[in-house]
Amino acid sequence: MKFAVAVVVAVALLPLVAPYEPAAQDRDHPFAAPGAAHWLGTDEFGRDQFSRLLYGGRVSLFAGVFATALTLAAGLALGGLAGYFGGVMDEIIMRGAELFLSMPWLYLLLGVRAFLPLSLGPLHSFLLITAIIGLLGWARPARLVRGLVLSGRELPYVLAARGFGAGPWYLFRRHLLPLLWPVLRTQAVVLTPRYVLAEVSLSFLGLGVGEPIPSWGQQIATLRQLAALEAHPWAGLGPALILLTLFTLVHVPNRTKQV
Repeated sequence: MKFAVAVVVAVALLPLVAPYEPAAQDRDHPFAAPGAAHWLGTDEFGRDQFSRLLYGGRVSLFAGVFATALTLAAGLALGGLAGYFGGVMDEIIMRGAELFLSMPWLYLLLGVRAFLPLSLGPLHSFLLITAIIGLLGWARPARLVRGLVLSGRELPYVLAARGFGAGPWYLFRRHLLPLLWPVLRTQAVVLTPRYVLAEVSLSFLGLGVGEPIPSWGQQIATLRQLAALEAHPWAGLGPALILLTLFTLVHVPNRTKQV
């Protein structure tokens, strides 16, 4: 946990910590060993591995946070509508949620991404991938929000406010939304590492953020270069740290949820 927090803090303080630009190349020193100039060595293009790890962390972590925000916004809106109004709207939204929950999210994500053009620029590709990751995960938060709204709308003070003429928006914002914050915070803690891992997986498979923007998935993909790793074992230091960070980020929320 402490290691993951240290990495997140380092990414947040990126301009003060990273010694080089992620795309800066030193062609005279490819696969340079770790030292005072390059703490984790360089890659095949002479790019500083430590700087690329930090910049790649900014991309992957921001993707997880932004995708989580999209998921929670969609889940809050759809779950709130289903729980408050019920009826046909509830049936439509919940059947759609069951459909999304029954699909293997990774294969669905790969299928949707495969239909998008690979010629997109790095920024547009990043935004599209993040939006896809976030919007595919709305079903579970929506079901949780719906259940809380169904019970919350029958509380005495909510019924009293409705009897005095309060509208749906006022009731939801003033009385129901405070009931949802604990669940939304818990979902944010659980979903953010999953979405970071989803972005890393896509980048590892070559379907994520492309060069020259660094990503943790791109750096992990260097582990497939067995000949380079045999000749320069230190080239695996950066990917090893990334894998350790991902394991910590994913393991801690799951352990907290079980407790």
